[in-house]
Amino acid sequence: MTIAHDTVALDLTATDGCTALLPGPGDVLAELAARLPAARRRPAALLVLGLLRRDDTWPTPAPALDATTRLVAASLRGDDWIGRSGPAEFAVLVGGDPADADAVALRLAAGVGALGHPGLGAGVGIAVLEEGLPAREVLRRATLCLTTARSSGAGSVVRYRGVR
Repeated sequence: MTIAHDTVALDLTATDGCTALLPGPGDVLAELAARLPAARRRPAALLVLGLLRRDDTWPTPAPALDATTRLVAASLRGDDWIGRSGPAEFAVLVGGDPADADAVALRLAAGVGALGHPGLGAGVGIAVLEEGLPAREVLRRATLCLTTARSSGAGSVVRYRGVR
């Protein structure tokens, strides 16, 4: 499923269940597996955007999920892809070099904070697609970075850089 950037003004506060329409975790792995063989020719990265809530209640309210879905969809380009990797996590495949992925991640994390939902923020983990890696490993790397970003607080972005 490709969602193109739309220049039409979107009501990011609307609640219409659009998050439920996103591909799920199995589809995320399938899309990763399909893109990995071309990673050398067409650089790309997986961003896992995870919502953070100061009130720490569960689950994240539907209006916050829908607003985040709309924000992410409106921020992507034609070749980018969005799916769900968890209950409050969005998997975003973006084309371009690691610096492009960093820029997109920072923009998305800041955008979630600006949605106007009290206490809502986001952290982002990034893993660059590398030819020869299994899809599960790319997702693991991005999720590991998301965990670190979440512990650093809203607006944090962490990119996987390998073992030190």
